[in-house]
Amino acid sequence: MTAPESGLRVLVADDEAPSREELAFLLGQQDGVAHVRSVASGPEVLLALEEEKVDALFLDIRMPGLDGLDVARVLARFRTPPRVVFVTAYDEHAVEAFDLRAADYLLKPVRPERLAEAVRRVIESVDTPSPAPGPPADESIAVELGGVTRFISRSEVRFAEAHGDYARLHTADGSHLVRVPLSTLEEQWSAAGFVRIHRRYLVALAHVDEVAFDAGRGTVRVGDDELAVSRRHLRELRDTLVRRARPGREEGR
Repeated sequence: MTAPESGLRVLVADDEAPSREELAFLLGQQDGVAHVRSVASGPEVLLALEEEKVDALFLDIRMPGLDGLDVARVLARFRTPPRVVFVTAYDEHAVEAFDLRAADYLLKPVRPERLAEAVRRVIESVDTPSPAPGPPADESIAVELGGVTRFISRSEVRFAEAHGDYARLHTADGSHLVRVPLSTLEEQWSAAGFVRIHRRYLVALAHVDEVAFDAGRGTVRVGDDELAVSRRHLRELRDTLVRRARPGREEGR
């Protein structure tokens, strides 16, 4: 990603209002920054990204609920994720931040000259999204192929498409019609990482290459197929990505 000719559109996220307002002010003074918006939490970041395009995210790490590292893990699944700069009072997360391909890591209080360097790095950086997670535990599915029954693994299924009372399972090698409604597959396969994104589609998150949210609309890319996310399922998809970004976390953390 390179900065647009008109300048970067920046989102600041920090749960502490004084820090958030000061950083937003300083960014507004930087050459190369065209627009600054600020939010107070991780979930608000994801909502903001549904509403408008953002080139760079200046993100506090320690926020209640969904923290900055969780947000960065979710963004790694986006088709064109904003570049992330962590802004924090703590230096112990630096290694993990750069494992998440952060553009920079700033310590509070932020000096204007150091902020200018971070903006320069964002402008010059190139997106390198993280790979999708591996497939879940497997099971075999009987399908008909040329009058012969064969078995495919659930992990081979990239997405399932509704066909009346049937479902068509799409794999890298082709597709197979099975006598099972999509709603049944949704119920049986949800624990294995399959998510309903549309009345027509059930997608295996392990095979999702890119996710895009734009002005309340969404798409996912699975191999060469680009599938629409219905408005009804946008929040469910976002929430599922959040949960997968923080495995093993206890409720109420």
